Amino acid sequence: MFGRRKEKGGTTTHATGQDVELANTYEPKEDGVQQKQRGPRYNHNGDKVTKGIHPHGESGRRGIHPHHFIRISARSTSKLSMAVNVLWPFVPVAIAIRYTHPEAHVWIFALNYIAMVPSANLIGFAGQELARKLPKVFGVLLETFLGGIVEIVLFMVLLHKNNDDPADAEHYNNLIPVIRAAILGSILANLLLCMGFCFFAGGLRREEQSFDAAISEVGSGLLLMAGFGLMIPAAFFTSLSGSTSVDITPDGLTDKVLNVSRITSVVLFLAFLLYVWFQMRTHHSIYDAVLERDEQRDHDRHKDLKKAKLTLTECILALVIAITCVSLHAVFLVEEIEYIVHERHISDAFMGLILVPLVEKAAEHLTAVDEAWDNQMNFALAHVLGATIQTALFNGPLVVIVGWGLHKAMDLNFEIFNAVILILAIIVAGNFLRDGKSNYLEGALCILIYIIIAAASFSYPNPTEGSAGTSEVSSATGDQGAVEKLRFIR
Repeated sequence: MFGRRKEKGGTTTHATGQDVELANTYEPKEDGVQQKQRGPRYNHNGDKVTKGIHPHGESGRRGIHPHHFIRISARSTSKLSMAVNVLWPFVPVAIAIRYTHPEAHVWIFALNYIAMVPSANLIGFAGQELARKLPKVFGVLLETFLGGIVEIVLFMVLLHKNNDDPADAEHYNNLIPVIRAAILGSILANLLLCMGFCFFAGGLRREEQSFDAAISEVGSGLLLMAGFGLMIPAAFFTSLSGSTSVDITPDGLTDKVLNVSRITSVVLFLAFLLYVWFQMRTHHSIYDAVLERDEQRDHDRHKDLKKAKLTLTECILALVIAITCVSLHAVFLVEEIEYIVHERHISDAFMGLILVPLVEKAAEHLTAVDEAWDNQMNFALAHVLGATIQTALFNGPLVVIVGWGLHKAMDLNFEIFNAVILILAIIVAGNFLRDGKSNYLEGALCILIYIIIAAASFSYPNPTEGSAGTSEVSSATGDQGAVEKLRFIR
């Protein structure tokens, strides 16, 4: 069942679940000093380990082998992920219909929405395969970052397609409210929906699961800090917009909120770099030990170790293919948002808080739930909290900073409805993480809270001129009676 190899002297060594490494064997010298013998390394399957590759990620192959590449990618990480791969036929159909029937807006949106799921799933699988070849902490961070690539692509496409200039009425398409809602929606999808399914799935097989404080406490603290930072621009705007004691014009207030948002984004970005440094450099040994213990608790570890793996080149090829598909689907999806919102009367809140995050986070959610099912709760929470922190401290601030460079008024002036939901979600998640244990009841409660939020956002109306979400100032200028409209959508 396991690989076999011959050592010097003709003795046979069986590769077990532990790595076999000839490079670290020693023989005594005549003076009693041990001398290190240099030789090849072999992993649990008897494959010779490439220098710089972790034994668990060694494929035993080099380059690209089309048959192995397709077979391993189709197998994916779990049965759930493998089932998602049946959606791949939607990918060429979604691309084709965009060019053959450009007037079929609903079909284009729906097909590209579905096609995004298998493409994102391939990113998640290739990221996991790549992470296996690297040290544990760095691998998890890289896998989480790659899982957020879909989100970054969607944010950048939304920002590029945004046109909030009222003077250009023909091409007016203000997507900034959708971006803001999607930032918070991504956080909510991770904290409530994904973590809820992790707790629920793990609780179905065990009465209770435990996780380490090194994962939960650091994550909870960073989320509170991120929530505080994200809410400052909205609090700033709300306190001054209705104030009669402060003499400030609407466009002056808009400029100040934009400046506060940009400064806040830079600070949050620095906090993310500090968090990565903390995990990878100063405290990496703590996380290594926690994740190592979690690997030993994996019920399917023996099966995962025996599975065929992608080569490094195949991992990169899979990422290129998946990111290309995701980028195409994101462009086609975003082009139809205006039609869906205005003609089909889907609110910006529901589009941003629910629809966009669900598709962009699909791969990460499947991976995390599978890990919780296999009793790897620390790995599951590392993905859930890591993805949430990345959105709050990196992806969200990044889109503001990029908008700054593109001279687009992307800010963090969230609706009060969204702001309150975010703070309550962080409090709820922090309370469930506090005791270091989870069960299916806590998971079900998180999912139910998310359903309530989805129902509320579906019924939430789009802001209109003169409402709480927008404001408009009109001024007549001389005999011409020209009207200047100053819109600033929150």
